[in-house]
Amino acid sequence: MKIRVGFEIVYDFPNPTPVIMVLGTHFTRASDVIIPDYLMTSPSVPITPYRDGFGNWCSRILAPAGRVRLSADGLVRDSGLPDALFPGAMQHAVEELPSETLVYLLGSRYCETDRLSDTAWRLFENTPPGWSRVQAICDFVHDHIQFGYEHARAKKTAFEAFNEGRGVCRDYAHLAIAFCRCMNIPARYCTGYLGDIGMPPPYGPMDFAGWFEAFLGGRWHTFDARNNMPRIGRVLIAQGRDAADVPITHTFGPNTLVSFKVWTDEVV
Repeated sequence: MKIRVGFEIVYDFPNPTPVIMVLGTHFTRASDVIIPDYLMTSPSVPITPYRDGFGNWCSRILAPAGRVRLSADGLVRDSGLPDALFPGAMQHAVEELPSETLVYLLGSRYCETDRLSDTAWRLFENTPPGWSRVQAICDFVHDHIQFGYEHARAKKTAFEAFNEGRGVCRDYAHLAIAFCRCMNIPARYCTGYLGDIGMPPPYGPMDFAGWFEAFLGGRWHTFDARNNMPRIGRVLIAQGRDAADVPITHTFGPNTLVSFKVWTDEVV
């Protein structure tokens, strides 16, 4: 299967403004890239790439005053298979976890483990440890949160999503991540492309997606509390502790978002 991925984001900047972008197919999918989704700017400005502390490729620009268009259009090879299931994956004792996973046990900007720990243990203490426990967390979050773009809020945390019971994909991911960490399971936030391949219509508006990975049985596994079912054509862009680590764009000054388009389409 081939998947066309890309975006077009247009801003108005009243002044020259530094911008950091975390956009582009993750390096772990490098062998699948047929046409690279290189970042393009209009007007053309120098782009400085760098790798952040989580291994994600990022880009820096100084956006000029006025209207600025950010875009990319690439082609990625995909297996066409749904997310893999490993129901026998075990949960590690904390003392046995690899050191690099420990940061994903800690509270973070949007995942307040201290405020959700008692709730997590009340809800999931009696679930079987390992894959079944993470799936139980996904089941709860999927049923607990009502999806709606009108419920999106840039500063909403996992604790707030739990209390409000409403949100978008990143809120599902944040709450599930927080619950996993409370139950001593490393969990990290993922952002990327996820279209409607293999799903029946009607289709909603296309956007970047948020999901998470949990460390079980010696490796990271994909979970998606928003959809709560294996999906086809998931293309990773970046990973971090939560959405604060992997913003699509981070602007260092006032601006107006003029338009925002994302596409993820199977190419026949």
